[in-house]
Amino acid sequence: MDKQQVMNFLPHRDPFLFIDTVKEVILPESLKDKTGPFKPQDIIGGKSICTFRVDNSVKVLEGHFPGFPILPGVVQVEMMAQAASFLVIHCLEKPISEAKLDVQLLGVENAKFRKPITPVMDLEIHATLNKVRGPIQMYECELYNNGELMSQCSVMASLKITYK
Repeated sequence: MDKQQVMNFLPHRDPFLFIDTVKEVILPESLKDKTGPFKPQDIIGGKSICTFRVDNSVKVLEGHFPGFPILPGVVQVEMMAQAASFLVIHCLEKPISEAKLDVQLLGVENAKFRKPITPVMDLEIHATLNKVRGPIQMYECELYNNGELMSQCSVMASLKITYK
């Protein structure tokens, strides 16, 4: 998915949209030869992989920190939460263009910020679904730059899909 397709699905907008592309959405092995739509609990073990380029045009870097820009940890967590949203594409009963996503971040655990993220870095964001309870989903998320783990956390979110 390109940036426009991302914006057609996520409710976020600049300056708080932190996904440039969806590189891949991978179903669990048990669903490899099956077609959806699936229930959220069916896609446990699935993974979304997204990208985001951190450059000097990222607005939050203007104040964090002038002369030495570092992407704030809270933005990294938000980025991982946004990436997690894309796995539910396999649960859609209608085309993605008709879907409206209602997403709420409910919790974050075990956040670790291993290395500073600075301009210019091309990040790859991984989000793996590991638990579902009703509309609540739990993900293990990781942020990479050139294959190096930069940060990670567990994200709990409520994801509800309605149709336009």
